[in-house]
This record gives sequence, structure tokens and C-alpha cells, in this order.
Amino acid sequence: MDFAFTKDQLMFKEEVIRFAKKEIVPRVQEHDLKNEFDFESFRKMGEFGILGLHFPEELGGQGADVITTVLAGEALGEAGVDGGLTLAYGAHTFLCADTLFRHGTDAQRKKYIPKLASGEWIGCMGLTEPGAGSDVASMTSTAEKRDGGYVLNGNKMFITNGPIADVAVVYAKTDPAAHHAGISAFIVEKGTPGFSAGPPLIKMGVHSSQTSELIFQDCKIPAENLLGQEGHGFLMAMGTVEWDRSALLAPFLGSGAYLLKKCSRYAKDRVQFGRPIGQFQATKHKLANVRIMLEAAKALVYRIAWCKNQGKPLNHLEAAVAKLALGDGCLGPMNDAMLLFGGYGYCHEYDVERCFRDSRLAPIGGGTSDIQKMIISKMI
Repeated sequence: MDFAFTKDQLMFKEEVIRFAKKEIVPRVQEHDLKNEFDFESFRKMGEFGILGLHFPEELGGQGADVITTVLAGEALGEAGVDGGLTLAYGAHTFLCADTLFRHGTDAQRKKYIPKLASGEWIGCMGLTEPGAGSDVASMTSTAEKRDGGYVLNGNKMFITNGPIADVAVVYAKTDPAAHHAGISAFIVEKGTPGFSAGPPLIKMGVHSSQTSELIFQDCKIPAENLLGQEGHGFLMAMGTVEWDRSALLAPFLGSGAYLLKKCSRYAKDRVQFGRPIGQFQATKHKLANVRIMLEAAKALVYRIAWCKNQGKPLNHLEAAVAKLALGDGCLGPMNDAMLLFGGYGYCHEYDVERCFRDSRLAPIGGGTSDIQKMIISKMI
């Protein structure tokens, strides 16, 4: 296992940081305070190549490997891009577009991937339901075969990009009696009769990410919009874990590095009792806590990325450990960072306050910490 990055990978990471600082970061605070999605930044990410980085060039991507793709996500966080935009990017590129790429037909890939890679279209994934989150197999959404196609009924909840998506990968039961083996995946486009999105939810953090309910009422889906085979939906959804535990976590790593720089600078500049607060032991301990979390998380996330890059089968135990360690592990250091800034850390317009709020999603989204502990103990 070699975590040494190539010269080209490191240069590309620096390019992404420069791009993000110039084109995205100046508008971060505005969109966070207004709870608005930054369409302009998203399109620019597409133009730069980030949204379709790992897809083949013939489909509008750059053919990058997994490590480079993960580095790009880390670079966005390190530049200071907010968690809302990086969350939208993750749901769009990995939960939606990559699922279409890996399981779609040639016709489906050619139709959707170029639009998603460029940012012309925005994608989302509909899996979680109001009554079925961690227990995916208990979903009640159904897709009934009828008139040469499918009729989809049900509701999805907490869907990132839901209100703004042009296309969704939606999971529903084609054979309710078969539990998880009866789940299938479908491609549903915006404007399809019977498909609508609820109003954006007001959330504690990741404000610029638009999240909503998806509603399907006798929504007619043509047969060619079945993704993969019937009954393979659960395995498709679980396949996103590889990206969820690497590329989707990468912006959190970058955000930690960004926050550590902010804290270090503030500890040097802020003077109390006649000397910089960085000279006090309590402050030193807070800085150390952030660094420890960051280094441990990097080792776990890049281990998964390296295995995926080598084509090795995902070890779900390691994936759960990484998700849990970063999800729970970031809470204390993020709290320390806010405390280090004192009253300024509690002010809405300061980055440290935004990072603190955004971090609260980590133990919930993409599989709760309790579920990760259940997976870990079961596999032990």
C-alpha cells in the first residue's frame, strides 16, 4: 500500500484549490446565509472537469483514477468551499451519475453522463424514505409493471439535490414480498408526469445544499428507464458505499485542513493576557485535537480509495470504521475549533461557525454512526 501521490496528482490538487479559491469561495458566505444553491459555481465545477472527473473522455469526463478524484474533493474543502456545495457535488457525481455509468446501458450512458459531467444537468438519488432510512429493505415505494412500462408510487425523503435535480436514480420495490431482493432502480427525469419534489427543507447546516422530499403518484416510467436488472437495486445502492466512504468523505478532510489553518493563524494573532493565545496549553490541546482527527481520517479514507483504485473488493468493515471514525471523530475537534475563536466562533458570518454546523451531518448522512457500529460488530 503506497499513499505517496504522484507529481501530477499533487499539481492537479493545487489547481483545484486555486480554481475554488478564485471561482467559488468568494460566494460561499452569501449562499450559506441565504440558504441558496450556487448554480454558477456548480456549472463552473463542470467546466473545470470536477463533476465528471473519473468518467471516460468520450462521455465528457477526464478518465481520472480514484485517488485523483478523491484529491479533488479534498481540495475543494481545503480551499474553503462550503459543505453544502460539496455535498451536492457528491450526490450528483457519485450517487447518481456513477450509478448510471456503472449499471446503465450504452444508450443510457450516452444520454445522461455527458450532461451530468458538464453540469448542464443536476442529478440526485432517491433511496431514503420517511419511514425507511437505515432499514432500506423496509421501503414502501413500489414500481408495478403496467402497459409495457412501470408505474411508480411512493415518497423519498432527505434527498440531496431533490428540488433542483433534472434526473434521479430512484429505488422502488418491483417484488415487495422479496424484501431487499425485490428492490429495483429506475431513471426518472424532471417533468415526468406524477413526479414532483417538495419544498426545500430548512436544515441546521449545509445550507446551500437543497434537500427535499420526492413524490411519485402513478408516475409512469418507460421500460427502457429500468437501470440494470429487476431486483438488483439493493446491490446497486450498497455499491455506492465505496464512493461514500472515500470521495464523499474527502471534502470533510479538506475542510479539516482548512479549519486547522484558520485556527493556527488565529492562535498566533489573537493576544490575551499579554501574549498570543497559541502559547496557552488549552489552545495547544485544541489545535492538537484537530490535527489528530485529520491525520487519522486521511489514513482511513485514502486506504479505501487505494483499494478501490487497485480494483480490490471493498471491505465493509473498513468502510464502516472510516465512516464512523470521521463522522463521530470530527465532532469534538470541530467544537474545539469553535471554542478557540471564542465569541467570534459563534458568529454566523465566520467560517468556523459554518464548519461547525456542517460537521453535524457527518454522523447522520450516508449511514448513521449507530448503523456503522452495528455493521462493525456484526462483521467482528
